[in-house]
Amino acid sequence: MFEPDDRALASAGAFGMPEPQDVQAVVFDVGRVLVDWDLRHLFGKLIADPAELEWFVANVVTEAWHFEHDAGRDLAEMVDQRKREFPAHAALIDAYATRFLETIPGPVPGTAALVDRLAARGVPLYAITNFAAPFWTAFVPMQAVLGHFRDVVVSGEEKLVKPGRAIFDLAARRFGHAPETMLFIDDSAANVEAAAALGWQTHRFRDAQTLEADLVRRKLL
Repeated sequence: MFEPDDRALASAGAFGMPEPQDVQAVVFDVGRVLVDWDLRHLFGKLIADPAELEWFVANVVTEAWHFEHDAGRDLAEMVDQRKREFPAHAALIDAYATRFLETIPGPVPGTAALVDRLAARGVPLYAITNFAAPFWTAFVPMQAVLGHFRDVVVSGEEKLVKPGRAIFDLAARRFGHAPETMLFIDDSAANVEAAAALGWQTHRFRDAQTLEADLVRRKLL
C-alpha cells in the first residue's frame, strides 16, 4: 500500500513557485494522505516491548517487504517464506495477513473534508495508490470518501507501482486527462518527483492545511 515514510523531506507544491496552470482533475494518493497508515498500529498491540516492536518492523514485517505485496506478489507465498525465515515470529507474520486493516487506524485529519469540497465544486477526482489487491477489496467498503473518486488505479491489481512510469502512464490513459492538466497529491517525495518528471502538476502532501492553501492558490477551492 505504501512507500516508506519520507515526510521529513521538503514539500513540493510549496509557495513561491510560479503561478500554476489550470487543473482539470485532482489525483490523490491514499495512504498517509487520505488515511493514516503504520505497521506499528497493529503490531504495537501484539508486541509490548517498544525496542522489540521497532526491531520487528525493521527486520521482519517491514515496509519494504509489504511493498512487494503492493506490487502484486502473492500474499500466501510471501507469508510462508517469511515464516520460514523467522519461525519464532510466525504468529505475528500471520497477523499481517489476517489483521492488515488494523494498520490503518483512521483518516488523516482534514483531507476527507477537502475531497468533499472539491467534489461539491464538480472537480473530477481520481486516485493512484500502492495497495495490495486483497487488502484493497476489504478496505474500500469502510471508506465513504472513496465514493467521490471516478476511478482509482490500484498497484496490486495492475502489478505496477509508484514511482514507476508505467503506473502514471496507465492512470493518464484511464483518467482521460493529459498529465499537465492533472494535480497529483502524494506524501512520497519519490512519487511526486516521478510524476513531475512526466509532466504532472504536483503537491507534496504534509498536512491538510497546507494542501488546502495550495488548492485555494490553484483556484480549485
